[in-house]
Amino acid sequence: MNAMSTDTLRSRLAYEPRELKFGTSGRRGPVANLTQLEIYINVTAELEYLQSLPSDAGGVNAGDVFYYACDLRPSSPSIAQAVERAIRDAGMTPVNLGCIPTPALTGYAIERGRGSIMVTGSHIPFERNGYKCNSAKGELLKSDEDPISDRVEQVRQRIYHHPFASSPFNEQGQFKTGLQELAPHTHTARNAYIERYRSFFADRSLNGKRLLVYQHSAVGRDILVEILQKLGADVVAAGRSDTFVPIDTENIDDAQLATVQSLVDQAGKVDAVVSTDGDSDRPLLLGVERGKVKFFGGDLLGMIVAEFLGADAVVVPISCNDGIDRGKLKSLVEPKTKIGSPYVITGMEQARAKGRKLVCGWEANGGFLLGSDIVRGERTLRALPTRDAVLPILCVLFAAGEKRSTVADLFARLPKRYSKAALLRNVPRAVSRKIAEQFADPQRLAPFFAGFAAITKLDLTDGVRIYFANGDVAHIRPSGNADEIRIYAVADKQARADEIARLGVAEPEGILRRLVEAAQSGG
Repeated sequence: MNAMSTDTLRSRLAYEPRELKFGTSGRRGPVANLTQLEIYINVTAELEYLQSLPSDAGGVNAGDVFYYACDLRPSSPSIAQAVERAIRDAGMTPVNLGCIPTPALTGYAIERGRGSIMVTGSHIPFERNGYKCNSAKGELLKSDEDPISDRVEQVRQRIYHHPFASSPFNEQGQFKTGLQELAPHTHTARNAYIERYRSFFADRSLNGKRLLVYQHSAVGRDILVEILQKLGADVVAAGRSDTFVPIDTENIDDAQLATVQSLVDQAGKVDAVVSTDGDSDRPLLLGVERGKVKFFGGDLLGMIVAEFLGADAVVVPISCNDGIDRGKLKSLVEPKTKIGSPYVITGMEQARAKGRKLVCGWEANGGFLLGSDIVRGERTLRALPTRDAVLPILCVLFAAGEKRSTVADLFARLPKRYSKAALLRNVPRAVSRKIAEQFADPQRLAPFFAGFAAITKLDLTDGVRIYFANGDVAHIRPSGNADEIRIYAVADKQARADEIARLGVAEPEGILRRLVEAAQSGG
């Protein structure tokens, strides 16, 4: 073998590649590891996998249009360049839909029977990013992950063994041509997403409502303003940021609440505050009572939305507020799933297979999934089996108007169960997973919950959900896509749920920290 044949791309890489893995939904990692080479390898494998599927399973074909879009992270254009190149090299036509919400991209592609990729890190800090690939039918499911992973390894070896001289990548895993302009973007998906809600709710109005839209760096910040205005609301846009702000809609801390409160103080009287996370697929809604903001969790939001829409089946993950089991929806709840939209989507498909007509689902973070078309007279709201932020925001606002109540009063009518989530960052996923493996026993867990009531039951559907004799719930679960571990707390009083969450993430000797240290030491 001569020297030229061994001068491969892999032999010339000046760094040790960090391979991307599937998380709860999509692939994410530190930007430092997201080289254009790594993105290209994974996207190429996913496109080859989609091309191997029949059309009725969401397959795509060479020659098809394939859509992509981005959030507003500073690292997203570089990733999008690799995505665009992979689409083109797979024999398809990349179409740039611009910077739009994930559900706007996904819904637009599904309705046209095409695949799509969203470049986004969702709510995680700006130094991380990722992307999410969809088939022509919607999100990739857990059953897709193993065959895709096998194909990634095949593609990796193929690309690594290209001669370096003819490879498009340099020693740093970036394109030799440098950062290039993306294809010109089109506003068609943006406009279609706005029209989706304007047309379906054309017989309703938000006239008389003054709403503050906390814009920060959400990709849908202007779209949300436009939808609300088209439906009659008086909108105050505030808090716009050119620096990426990582908003986690299930973990709004005191500092973020203080930021929103200051915006309300400056705006004057408003009826509610609405916002989304970074890629605008998860809603953030705060009531305003006597000038003070009040946060409402996404799992409670989903309950109001499902009632408003008249659902006959609801699918939620095990982490959701258990108030759903005590209220009007309790007879409609399907078996609870693992955490993550792919599991909720599978649950919705199973509900439809049983003959349910109006199926929906949501997550604790508020992302609402519509599993069935909704027909109201001549208007139809098409199913959107991916997380969406706009539908739940609108439904809550309209429900409050119908009942002539404030947003806070609307939530006050729900079963009195209160939730709080918190997280501990910089915990390797391998360590987090050990907790679920090593402490799936009430006796082993009890010492970490000194001062709590007796443990009565554990649920191991996803992580460790701990039930206590007094009704308290503490659910510990490693993140599926970041080096984080979360605690979800549920109790009969908000103060108690807040306290459980605080005890969970307190440093240096909170519950999660002690569990992490015990897992690292082997128990």
